Amino acid sequence: VQLVESGGGLVQTGGSLALSCAASGFTFNQYPMTWWRQTQGQERAWVGDISSDGSMPDYSDPVKGRFSIARDNARNMVYLQMNNLKPEDTAVYYCRRGKSDHWGQGTQVTVSA
Repeated sequence: VQLVESGGGLVQTGGSLALSCAASGFTFNQYPMTWWRQTQGQERAWVGDISSDGSMPDYSDPVKGRFSIARDNARNMVYLQMNNLKPEDTAVYYCRRGKSDHWGQGTQVTVSA
């Protein structure tokens, strides 16, 4: 199992970023996918998830209405679109296969005030 995130970077408050996660080594369309984030000194926090068929995305309260998750099962990709970013969104963002121990390496998102 391999998960590789990309798309992080530096953005100003109110800006947008789109993260991608490329999955390989398993039957992608059989698993839900989740996004998490971690700030220094804190535990990883759940951001949102999407079911195996791409329906029923769900989001944590801090990002609801600003972030959206999508997936492309033909390309084994899952995406996190982040809009109206805030400084408190600054974190390393990870994708994860469902509730498994399979995580990507993370991608840094920094939102400047």
